[in-house]
Amino acid sequence: MRILMILDHEFPPDIRVENEMETLSEAGHEIHLACFPRQHRPEYEKGETCHIHRRAISGLVYKSSVAALTFPMYFTFWRRFITRLVRQFRFDAIHVHDLPLAEVAAGICRKNNIPLTVDLHENWPAYLRISRHTKSLMGRFLSPNRKWIKYERQVLHMADNIIVVVDEARERLIQLGLDPSTIHVVSNTLNLKHFSISETPATHSDVILFYAGGLTYHRGIQVVLKALAIVKDTNPDLKCWILGEGSYKVKLQEICAQLGLEDRVIFHGWIPYEKMIEMLIQADYALIPHLKSDHTDSTIPHKLFQYMYAKKPVISSDCVPVARIIRETNAGYIYPSRNSDDLAKIFQNVNEKERNRFGYNGARWVQQRFNWNHDSSVLKEIYSNLSIR
Repeated sequence: MRILMILDHEFPPDIRVENEMETLSEAGHEIHLACFPRQHRPEYEKGETCHIHRRAISGLVYKSSVAALTFPMYFTFWRRFITRLVRQFRFDAIHVHDLPLAEVAAGICRKNNIPLTVDLHENWPAYLRISRHTKSLMGRFLSPNRKWIKYERQVLHMADNIIVVVDEARERLIQLGLDPSTIHVVSNTLNLKHFSISETPATHSDVILFYAGGLTYHRGIQVVLKALAIVKDTNPDLKCWILGEGSYKVKLQEICAQLGLEDRVIFHGWIPYEKMIEMLIQADYALIPHLKSDHTDSTIPHKLFQYMYAKKPVISSDCVPVARIIRETNAGYIYPSRNSDDLAKIFQNVNEKERNRFGYNGARWVQQRFNWNHDSSVLKEIYSNLSIR
């Protein structure tokens, strides 16, 4: 089959999209990807697993994406771009990543009698409810959540197949009245072909907590800092490395200063991927402190499986999918979201014996079950069934 994937941001990188394109290409399909450049990249590029088509987008149109349901300038840009590609290449299927462009893709699919797969990386309406840019008065006007909820219900009924990343997301869609036979779980698991870990001995004597990701309020780093303050006098060797950037970074640094944690917490900023993995190997525990919400209860971060495979016990808040997997695999600790006192108790009681056991369990489960080899088989079956329709 000749398949068009649609991604409404810069590419590369995107680990999930890269894994899916590689899988479908190896299965014999011809993959094309439509995206836009925010950096200086060519309009067309032949990659190892796909043909990449880019169309330059103006700053005004790019910024209008947040208001796409109110002022459809962004949708118009994509409709013209995709229509041109469909006319040129006569695709057999369209695969759209995430909810925003699903209606644009659905309209083109209906017009050209092409099957549509909608790949939901996350619960989009729930994501917008916690996003900073939609909380202001102007944000609520331009991107009202009620419109996105209605949009999701309408557009997903137009899809031939829907892909989600966890069982909890599948159950949510079934509750919305969607046909369970059309909903498939292809998780954000680790592609072991492209991820290697060297067990380098630690070059420090401290106990290192490791966090990598965005620095926003809803990532919950402030809860970690308050817990560290509780144990700082009884656990002098406990330190925290924070990798990443974000709108809440300055506030987190202020909290550190207020709590007297400047010698315990290091903000490393954005770190290249390879260097990030090297630092993960040197750490003792990995943190996923996300605040519990409708969004975090229906998605899964790729880094969970990186941490497990690296034999790092995961210390996580009780967001449902992450907590379920950690409990199922016995690969770490769970604390109630936002509860610094309970998190401090975990910090107080960490020990080497438990650390080794949790680390071994996590790596074993990734090798045996939570890896891309398992999830790619689901993706291949979806398109195998489309091929024989």
